[in-house]
Amino acid sequence: MVYRTRGGIVLLLWIAWLVYWVISAANAKPAVRHESKWSRASYIIPIVIASILLSIPPIPRGGFLFSRFLPPGIDAYWPGVILIVVGLAFTVWARQHLGRNWSGTVQVKQDHQLVRDGPYRFVRHPIYTGILVAFLGSAVVVDHWFGILAVLIVFGSFWRKLTVEERFMRETFGSAYEEYRARTAALIPYLF
Repeated sequence: MVYRTRGGIVLLLWIAWLVYWVISAANAKPAVRHESKWSRASYIIPIVIASILLSIPPIPRGGFLFSRFLPPGIDAYWPGVILIVVGLAFTVWARQHLGRNWSGTVQVKQDHQLVRDGPYRFVRHPIYTGILVAFLGSAVVVDHWFGILAVLIVFGSFWRKLTVEERFMRETFGSAYEEYRARTAALIPYLF
């Protein structure tokens, strides 16, 4: 019962974010270039798998992947929830700065603009950063190794998507994007 109540709060946070995400997508510019369906599937499917892994309730004696990764006696539920809120809020901030240039898949929009303000001052892909932080928070809440595996899968998925997106941005914006790329980290401010 405690797991369901705690999981319910986390689920509500993710659902509220998803509702915002879907509603705000309605105002995006039309695309003039987009990636292939295979390319899209190569990062969407792993994210779905990672989400499923995070939704698996802990199973006593379920093996290593169901064992806790936090030391016994540590309840990191609220720190995990805070990570989720911070991560999702960061994505919303980034989404607002992208405005009508936003897309859930890799696209170049009509009259696309290179956004370098707001969270884009700190990282080139703040939406991915925020979602990774929120997935990490979710992993802390569930506190089993399946959660850590989910975070690693999401990281790999975003790295795949990021490489396609970077190619599109270099081809669209040329030297302006190369300069931005040279001085701005991809996912972790000032580091990576």
